[in-house]
Amino acid sequence: MAADRRTLTIEDYARGVRGGDRAMLARAITLVESVKPEHQRQAQALLQHLLSEDAGKTQTPVFRIGITGVPGVGKSTTIDQLGINLVEAGHKVAVLAVDPTSTRSGGSILGDKTRMTRLAQSRDAFIRPSPTSGTLGGVDKKTRETMLLVEAAGFDVVIVETVGVGQSEVTVSGMVDFFLVLLLAGGGDDLQGIKKGIIEIADMIAINKADGDNIARAKRAQSIYQGALQIVTQPAQEWVPPVLTVSAQDNRGLHELWDKILDHRRIMLETGGFWARRGDQAVAWMQDMLHARMWAALMRRPAVAQRLAEIEGEVRSGKRAAGHAVEELVTLSGIEGASP
Repeated sequence: MAADRRTLTIEDYARGVRGGDRAMLARAITLVESVKPEHQRQAQALLQHLLSEDAGKTQTPVFRIGITGVPGVGKSTTIDQLGINLVEAGHKVAVLAVDPTSTRSGGSILGDKTRMTRLAQSRDAFIRPSPTSGTLGGVDKKTRETMLLVEAAGFDVVIVETVGVGQSEVTVSGMVDFFLVLLLAGGGDDLQGIKKGIIEIADMIAINKADGDNIARAKRAQSIYQGALQIVTQPAQEWVPPVLTVSAQDNRGLHELWDKILDHRRIMLETGGFWARRGDQAVAWMQDMLHARMWAALMRRPAVAQRLAEIEGEVRSGKRAAGHAVEELVTLSGIEGASP
């Protein structure tokens, strides 16, 4: 559509997204990624419009899947092959691949379409690279909004790929229905995931690159992780994370992997855990946005902005207690009734 963004109405965006217009979907995502206040207001109005259209409708919930793993574990190859399998099975797949943004230049290497070559060529797939812009955990703060847009556009499987470092794993696990952790065997430490607390948030562990001379090592790693899971899993737990060996390169084990995801979905829907998880995530999302807005509003207060650096220095040097500093900032802000 040639119309300038400023001339587009919320109804225009919604109609284009619902109609499967790829160009309009891309523009809608750009809108929610914009930091301009006017665009942000439009974006939230669009999301609410799309949610209101769905209110009261009986719909099969979209698959929201997070995939993480250290660099070199084969995330992109796995997503590419898994995505092709799903498209061939009749699904429409959207991939939200989070890219690390340069802390110096702010630039982002948006190379996901070159790393998922076959999936990128499919008419039933949509790949959207998103720069992290320095946000906590390497996950773009607009990933959740983008997820809602691609779902409204008819994609029934949404895969969020993380950079696989630090807090990103926890952040992504808090916005998806199923969290898959990819690991490698024979890296000198087959219990690396346990040390990082991965098992606490993983719904499945897959030992990738189980091919060629690496098959035996992958099987050993599978046995180690499965044994560890039996120790940390609670007896009454609804779902015990399985450990699989896969080879994305040879497309081996990925159909079984998808079957396990279907089993998890069925169990969670039957027990009520699925919608409880979705509800908790929505509330957490709201709280995160509220905290961000409140902090931004606080920083716009001249009295606070003028004193903040000095107060932070006093706290850093140990001259002032953190709680006392907060009390002064709250007083400077003029916020009434802000005491805990």
